[in-house]
Amino acid sequence: MSRRIEIEITSLSGDLATWRAAGAKLPKGVLQASLVPGGPVIGNIYRADIEQYMEGIEVLSVTAPKTASPLDPKNERLELIAEVKNGPDVVVTYAPKGRGPRRDGEDRERGGRPAAKRPSTRKDAKDGIGDERPSRGPRSDRPARGPRSETPADGAPRGERPPRAPRGDRPVEGAPRSERPTRGPRSDRPVEGAPRSERPTRGPRSDRPGRPATGARTERPHGPQPPPLTTTFRNSLLATLSPEQLPVAEQLLRGGVPAVRAAVELQNKNAAAQGRPMVDATTIERIAEELRNRTNLALWKDRAAGAIGAGRELRLRDLRAVVTSAKTVTLDDESRVQLKELQTALTVRVEHLRTQWNEKLEHAITSKNVKEALALVARPPDVSTRLSADAAVRVVALVSESLSSEQDPKTWNEVVELTADTSIRRNVKPQGIPSDESSRAVAVHNAGAIPELAKLLGMKVPPPPPPTRIVRRTPTRRAS
Repeated sequence: MSRRIEIEITSLSGDLATWRAAGAKLPKGVLQASLVPGGPVIGNIYRADIEQYMEGIEVLSVTAPKTASPLDPKNERLELIAEVKNGPDVVVTYAPKGRGPRRDGEDRERGGRPAAKRPSTRKDAKDGIGDERPSRGPRSDRPARGPRSETPADGAPRGERPPRAPRGDRPVEGAPRSERPTRGPRSDRPVEGAPRSERPTRGPRSDRPGRPATGARTERPHGPQPPPLTTTFRNSLLATLSPEQLPVAEQLLRGGVPAVRAAVELQNKNAAAQGRPMVDATTIERIAEELRNRTNLALWKDRAAGAIGAGRELRLRDLRAVVTSAKTVTLDDESRVQLKELQTALTVRVEHLRTQWNEKLEHAITSKNVKEALALVARPPDVSTRLSADAAVRVVALVSESLSSEQDPKTWNEVVELTADTSIRRNVKPQGIPSDESSRAVAVHNAGAIPELAKLLGMKVPPPPPPTRIVRRTPTRRAS
């Protein structure tokens, strides 16, 4: 089953190109240059689908990496088109005349008589002069009212209506404030003037989430971040170029010499369709060859500056990729200082990870945690990290002791699967196989990786796998 990894082109030789995993020394191999879209470029990182075989790794397909381009030569930028309005630019809306609709009973009393005019409450009145509005005159568009009838609509004379009884909880009209009934205290309201200790305590709310303790602050998750993109050195390089070199350098920064050739081919194709003169591809390639070293150096310096600015938040594989790619460019004094700083940071981080890895492995062996010990052996912090001889002997003895016939079948199967992924698998000697069909199937499946399982099953011990043969070719550069 194929899987996808990121590879970095290290050298070119004719129709073949050597590669290795991005940011690492292994795995590595050789691929056909025709698989790389646009042609391979030394130092570039691509996405590749690979298939692992006994004799090595075969690259099935290669796709270009996803890169963000600051330029838009193909007019692929999305443009927001504003909506055209046919109406006027300014819309004026007049407020209705008067004070708005009057609610029933707001300005009149129950008997139909006009309510008493409220005194002015403005605080800016001075010298006893109120803010009273002048009385309105008669409106000419309103018809005159007729004389009021003494008999209402229900037929009963107004004088014979019984008076409405006053409500007990409502103050009598015209009564002074001192004669109005006082409102009793509420049961769920603290009494005014009472000490705080006598007030009823408020129960906790079940629907209120618990607040964090004072001073506690929720930290935002800080995971490994991709290297930031800086364009300081690229912009400085473009500012020093002539107008005829500028478009060529932009294409070189985007995709190297293959990008320049593709742009020239597209331009000549459009010129031929429109009847315009075509450009000379040889001259453009000569300019690209002159600018290639300078653009590659500016690109690497921007990557190095971004890695230095990211600090410890940068992933280790990205840091190693920047350090390794320095071999593909011609460095100047400023870039050598950057490379030395990155190499120091890489060494410190790798040594720190190795120390932590050894401490965890020692703790797993001491506590006889077989699964954790095998997981640590299978995944060292660095490709160059090797398991010490003493630690390897202790882990082999611990695993061999746990693989007995009295072990739980589920645990036995998990330990065998973890052992098959480690470098010590051929030294492990299981003591027995549980009497379970699943355990026997797991033993048969992993007998090639763990030879002692084949002896317990009565099978022929398979030979060790042959060493992987890698075709080494003289690294040569070609004008790509």
